Amino acid sequence: MTAFPEHGTSWADLSQEFDTATGADADWRAGRVPLYVFHANDTVSEIGRNAYNRFFSENALGARRAFGSLKRMEEEVVAMALDLFNAPDGAAGHMTSGGSESIFLAVKAAREHHRARHGGRTALNMVLPASGHPAFDKAAQVMDIEVRRVPLGSDLRADVEAMARVVDGQTVLILGSAPCFPHGIFDPLAALSALAASTGTWLHVDACVGGYLTPFARAIGRPVPEFDLALPGVASLSADLHKYGFTPKPASTVFFRRIEDMERNAFAFDDWPNGNYLTRTMTGTRPGGAIAGAWAVLRHLGRSGYEQVARDLFAMVDGYAAGIRAIPGLALHAEPELAILNWGWEEGDIFAVAERMAERGWVPGLTQRPKGMHAMLSMLHAPARERYLADLASAVEAARGSASAGISASY
Repeated sequence: MTAFPEHGTSWADLSQEFDTATGADADWRAGRVPLYVFHANDTVSEIGRNAYNRFFSENALGARRAFGSLKRMEEEVVAMALDLFNAPDGAAGHMTSGGSESIFLAVKAAREHHRARHGGRTALNMVLPASGHPAFDKAAQVMDIEVRRVPLGSDLRADVEAMARVVDGQTVLILGSAPCFPHGIFDPLAALSALAASTGTWLHVDACVGGYLTPFARAIGRPVPEFDLALPGVASLSADLHKYGFTPKPASTVFFRRIEDMERNAFAFDDWPNGNYLTRTMTGTRPGGAIAGAWAVLRHLGRSGYEQVARDLFAMVDGYAAGIRAIPGLALHAEPELAILNWGWEEGDIFAVAERMAERGWVPGLTQRPKGMHAMLSMLHAPARERYLADLASAVEAARGSASAGISASY
């Protein structure tokens, strides 16, 4: 048990404690962590960090009354993203603390939209492919919504026909991912858009992973499908800035085809000594640095900058994919459509390979259905590619004939 300190500690001593404490952390700067941290280049990181620190103390809760600069920057981030995601007139959005909050707000808006159209407050449901992010289940648990998870098709994408069979009059939302986190591939969003239109059901596109990469992938000629508000059935879309937007954490965005649906998230309360309290996010206090960092990085890179990052990123991803395919027995579960790789081992237990990679200092990403290894790549992983692939080949050989000692898939 740690007691509250009697006396203060100098920065020099605290810094030394930080160095000691992080000595056993995974070396993410050397590309040994397959998720959590994202990097475009050193200049982008420096600009994001400097902008964040410039607004380190400002609180976006007070943007309307005290910090007009933050209000303007957030509005401009949202406007730039609406342009990027082909939003129609009347669309709206705002920034959040991350994908889970963006998803929560989309689910809440969908629920309130359904109630406004159909009445009733019980026995609601939402229909998700099995690969949908658990944040939807978290939101459903809070809002007392039944979750109907539908098995994937043989291609690991959402099975639209199977989803259609469980959609009913109490379905508040159906989901497609762009791409899904486990396998790094897009669900058939055009077909889901058609299903949403034919049934009058809210379609949410979870582009938390790929939202700020897919438009630039398409611009440089990568074969990625339509995914955004250009699809007429899409009612809402979430996209994380702090992933492939390469902005400082915590920063995500959520968008709505109709501004009245965004307003369904407004929380207003005026029976209080301090008067009216109004927010459109789950959080009250929000770090001004995250807004400033996002604004600065988007402005610094622009379309041309993001396209160059995409070229560099996909050259690296293709190199990893080719290297994995070249190791006897390993096979990709799906061809990567952006920067997530998921692969298995035809000749043995891939989790035993993962354990041997952990022994070599790598943090192994894993999937349990199908059983596989997993990596979400950014430019941090470029210098590590040769070492990683060499260790992976060595780990495969070392794991032959053995089973996992008990490692399990964990996000």
